[in-house]
Amino acid sequence: MTQLAEATGISTSTLSRLEAGLRRPTLEQLLPLARFHGVTIDSLVDAPRTADPRVDLRPLACSDGSVIIPLTRRPGGIQAYKFVLPPGRDDAVPDLRSHEGWDWAYVMNGTLRLVLGDQDLLLQAGQAAEFDTRTPHWFGATSRGPVEYLSLVGRQGERAHVHTHDQSAP
Repeated sequence: MTQLAEATGISTSTLSRLEAGLRRPTLEQLLPLARFHGVTIDSLVDAPRTADPRVDLRPLACSDGSVIIPLTRRPGGIQAYKFVLPPGRDDAVPDLRSHEGWDWAYVMNGTLRLVLGDQDLLLQAGQAAEFDTRTPHWFGATSRGPVEYLSLVGRQGERAHVHTHDQSAP
């Protein structure tokens, strides 16, 4: 608790009372506490969820065991998400979907199965795919284990740009 007190500027006795529920935190106390723990103030005070997912950045648990973590809250433009999918079945029949926009997916851990039109692709950690989401597509994990990937989704014509050259080079 001494390290927390030093990092936040809140006395150990105050921290003790806050932890025991004997005192309610002020906004001036919540800000440094949230920074120290690397969380939002909402998570510290267990704020109620909002109905708008662009505002509520807490993870969304799905019935199939997957978790979607919104990473942006800006309406319009490119939206970022982290997906965590449980191990899948290699014989799973994909339910292909299509919609307006562009998707850029980057695999962080595991093997991502991406069915894109008539292509059935296996993407490994460190690999990415970018495609027009009007092409029927589906994402899933394999029986090798869970998969974590980032997804940037933009409106039609709005694509992610990756620079492949060193801009500091002459």
